[in-house]
Amino acid sequence: MWVKGLDDGTCAPGADLAQTAVQCEVGDTLVMPMWMRTRVTPASPWGPWDDIDAGGCGVDLLPVLTEADFRLLPLPAPTFTLQPDRGWVLINIETIVSTDPTPVTLRTELLGYGITVEATPTRWTYDFGDGHTLTTRSPGHPYPNHDVFHEYENPGTTTITLNAEWTGRYQIDGSPIWRDINGTANTTTTSPPFTVEERTSRLVADLCTDRPKPPDC
Repeated sequence: MWVKGLDDGTCAPGADLAQTAVQCEVGDTLVMPMWMRTRVTPASPWGPWDDIDAGGCGVDLLPVLTEADFRLLPLPAPTFTLQPDRGWVLINIETIVSTDPTPVTLRTELLGYGITVEATPTRWTYDFGDGHTLTTRSPGHPYPNHDVFHEYENPGTTTITLNAEWTGRYQIDGSPIWRDINGTANTTTTSPPFTVEERTSRLVADLCTDRPKPPDC
């Protein structure tokens, strides 16, 4: 804990008389306040004390990784899994989507300090290409435990675009403290084109697996 001096620029006689006390985080370093006074000649009286550095917690005196800095990092495009993944899906049947929520670790530098950044995707928005979108905080799961899906209503060709929203925290080399980044970043990926098809069943005279294939299949 460091103690700030009095408003008139003098040193506090004791911590109990100081006006402000700041508690630093556990593991943080302390930067003590610095005071200075001068005199014109060795025989001159000393001048008043001047506060030349208020001091504080070490982590507060280090550079801050801003939202703009975060967005400049090479965050990866979100992974994308589609079920069924065979080049076509059926209307009025669940098309299942999911992604990978695993955090990624990146390295960068700011004002001469090395910085480790941990970025985590926390929210995803799917654009299904038919005018419908879905925003969720679930990464989704494969069949049969799926919880993120869409049912197409009309045949056609479409793509699905996935936007991932990332939050992050960072640690400056030499400091044990992890600090949250005040803001988010976004990355996007788009699936290959696929068709939405309508299938109907009908009764046939023979098996459609026969060779040659029956004409009514």
